[in-house]
Amino acid sequence: MTVLIAGAGPTGLTAACALMQRGVPVRVLDAADGPATTSRALGLQPRGAEVINRVDALRDLPQRGNNIGFVKAIAGERTLMTLRLEHMTGTGALIGQSEIEKSLRDRLSELGGKVEWGMRVTAVEQDGDGVTVHAGESIRGDWLLGCDGAHSAVRKLMGIDFPGVPLAERFLLADVHMDWPLDRGGVTTWLGAGGMFAAFPLPGKDLWRIQGDLPGSEPVDVVAELTKMLPQRTGRTAEITSCDWTSTFTIHRRLAGTYRRGRVFLAGDAAHVHSPFSGQGMNTGIGDAENLAWKLAMVINGRAGERLLDTYEKERRKVAEEVLSGTSALTSFALGLGVWRRLLRDTVILPLLNLSAVQRKMFGQWSQLALTYRRGPLGPYGDRDPEIAPRWTNGRWVLVVPTPQDPHIAVAQRFLGEDLLVETGPTVKLVRPDGHLAWQGRPAPARLARWLEETLS
Repeated sequence: MTVLIAGAGPTGLTAACALMQRGVPVRVLDAADGPATTSRALGLQPRGAEVINRVDALRDLPQRGNNIGFVKAIAGERTLMTLRLEHMTGTGALIGQSEIEKSLRDRLSELGGKVEWGMRVTAVEQDGDGVTVHAGESIRGDWLLGCDGAHSAVRKLMGIDFPGVPLAERFLLADVHMDWPLDRGGVTTWLGAGGMFAAFPLPGKDLWRIQGDLPGSEPVDVVAELTKMLPQRTGRTAEITSCDWTSTFTIHRRLAGTYRRGRVFLAGDAAHVHSPFSGQGMNTGIGDAENLAWKLAMVINGRAGERLLDTYEKERRKVAEEVLSGTSALTSFALGLGVWRRLLRDTVILPLLNLSAVQRKMFGQWSQLALTYRRGPLGPYGDRDPEIAPRWTNGRWVLVVPTPQDPHIAVAQRFLGEDLLVETGPTVKLVRPDGHLAWQGRPAPARLARWLEETLS
């Protein structure tokens, strides 16, 4: 069986690698003429790094990115908040999306796959046996994953609605080279009645991502406007010597009406878009890809029934709803829309965020390491396993048992076969391919068998 994947961004490439390392052939189609070379999305969160590591594509990405130590919010001359990122566990870094995509493409190539560029999807037809995609030629596959971004052709062609609202007016952003006496150890944001301005240190001696909000929709010179904003909103001066990339965007909050229509699935920005505040968009899409890929591979490889695929949306839609809600609230307070909201932000919300206990809880959510599927469609468990998840398991299940002769091993192997790794430890537990706890209990081989049979039937 072949899986067609529309979109060669981080979501589509992660799905492709995860499927191919499980022996499932894929064809990755992308409308662009070739790989993107600009940074675009920034920030590989710890959970995103874990997922990419599980498809063996993380490599040296964390070392090549900027490991930032703080996020500051300044109003006038006052630092209202400093988030100390030592509270955030796991591996993460500020690194451009293009670098992440390249690492994933390299891994896909090692697995025998490739991206087919210049393949714009113009029609999708499906029947009970498979899907036909028209992209300059007719391509037949068994399943189709729409990972083709916020303006997804797959979503539109399948007639899936994408309701939502704009959250904020236009933002300008640019990756620029400039020399200014600002600490490159973290992210600095200035907040004021005139708007916000943010600076992110990118890998390189003098490279920065700068951005600010600007009302209106008329065309503007992005660099010229940001050059004007910089001293007005930060109270500092700096000379921009050159620019690598510019963009404009409006922050929207949108969620697809469904993640699945027959043999067609949506993942990443094709299924949900939200504010970039806290940098969770790319990482949420990477998580979608892994969740869907291991389940689809089990169905294709004959180890599970198609009912398992229904749990993809049930688990990941809840994650998207929480991210949309959290980033929407963060955007509203960060922009300080209105006098009273700015007052509440500067006198209550931001000072509270200086507390260590608040920061630890917040980073658990931002890093997505606290993400749980507990009491979801696959049973009462579902927390991320902090022992197994950070380690590369090549997308396999992990059974932890006290001894190599434990009877749970034979039960798990009967259902999972070569997809199972066995480790020794003090308690009996089964961990899913995505690092989440699937089942635990001791001694209860019959109960484990019952859970596997119900889950995989």
